[in-house]
Amino acid sequence: MSELKSFELRVSDEVLDDLRARLVRTRFLPDSPRRPASGMNAAYLRELVGAWIAWDWRSREAWLNGHPQFIAQVGDTALHFAHLRSERADAPALLVMHGWPHTFALQLDFADRLPDFHVVVASLPGFAFSSPYAEGAMSEKRIAATMHALMTDVLGYERYVTYGEDVTANVSDLIAARHPDQVMGIVATHAHFPTHAERAALTDAAEREFFAGVAARHEVDGAYGHVQSTRPDTLAAALNDSPAGLLAWLAEKLVEWSDTPEGDPSAVERRISRDRILTEAMIYWVTQSIGSSFRPYYEGADQPDPIPPNSVPAAVFIQRHEATYPESLARSHYRDLRAFDRLDEGGHFTVAEVPDEMAERVRAFVGSLGVPG
Repeated sequence: MSELKSFELRVSDEVLDDLRARLVRTRFLPDSPRRPASGMNAAYLRELVGAWIAWDWRSREAWLNGHPQFIAQVGDTALHFAHLRSERADAPALLVMHGWPHTFALQLDFADRLPDFHVVVASLPGFAFSSPYAEGAMSEKRIAATMHALMTDVLGYERYVTYGEDVTANVSDLIAARHPDQVMGIVATHAHFPTHAERAALTDAAEREFFAGVAARHEVDGAYGHVQSTRPDTLAAALNDSPAGLLAWLAEKLVEWSDTPEGDPSAVERRISRDRILTEAMIYWVTQSIGSSFRPYYEGADQPDPIPPNSVPAAVFIQRHEATYPESLARSHYRDLRAFDRLDEGGHFTVAEVPDEMAERVRAFVGSLGVPG
C-alpha cells in the first residue's frame, strides 16, 4: 500500500502579490465587431478580473483545507485527492472524477452533500496538485488503472461506485468494464459515446441524428480542443503568463457548457458561483498546470479505444448539454441499466451545477443495490 501524505494548500504571499500585480496591469481589449457568439465577452472578463483582484483568497483557501486531502504515489504520479470519510465505517465508497477544464474543487460541494458515503474526489495526473505521469502517454486506460489502484491498493476499498465527467466519463466506463467484481455500480451523466468508427456503423436514425448534431456543434465550438491537441505549448505559454487570459479561457467553457441561458455570460453564476469560478482559475494559476492539463487532448484520450459493454449496475442521468442522447445507446452499453432519466437542470459540470439533486439520485441508486446510503 502506498504511503499517504496529508496535503494542505498554502499559497505564498509572494505568489498572491505577483498575481494581483499582473491582474492590475491587464491590457483589456474591446469585443471585436461582428464576433462569433461565445461564453465570454469583454464586459464579463473585466468583472471577473476585478473580482479576482479584490477576492479574499485566504477564506477560500481555508474552505478548501476543510476537506481532508492527501498525496499518494501511484505508479509514476504523485496523486492528489480529497477523501471525505463517513462516520459510518460500512458506508459505500464513491470515486468522483473531473475532466477539463474543471478541477477537484468544483466537485467538493457535491461531496459535502454525501456524509453517508466515503467520497474520494481525485485530481487527474497533471491537474491541480497531482503530478503529471513522468513517462508515457496519458491515455484513458492508464487513468483508469491509476484511479482503480487509488481506490483499491491505496485506500483499501474492496468495492466502490464510480462517477466521471468529460474526459473521465470514458475512464469511469473503463473502470466498470475492467473490474466488475470491485465496482458495485456506475453513475453516468456523460453517458457512453461509441468511437468514431462505431458511430459510422450505427443504423438507428435517432442515434445517427444525435451524433450528427454533436459533429455539427464541434465544427463551430471545437476550436479550443483542436488548439490544445495541436499547439498545446504555444497556448500554454500565453495562459501560464497571463492570469486574465487564463481566466477567460477557463470561464468561457464554464459558461458555454453549463446549463445557463445564452447571451449573458454572467448567468453562469446561477449554477457556478463566482467564488467557484475564481477558485478554478486560482488552482490552475498557482500550480502552473494549464499545460499539463492539455495532455489528454494530444496524447490520445480524445481518440479512445473501444470500450466493452458494462455489466455492472448502472444509473444514467442525461444532463442538459447532451439532452437528446438516445436511450437505446445507453441500453446497448450499460447491460444492467437500473435507472435512465433526463435531468431538468444541470449541464456538463453536472454534480457542480445541481449537487443536491445528484446527491439524492446517487443515494437512491446505491440504496437500490442493497447498500445503505
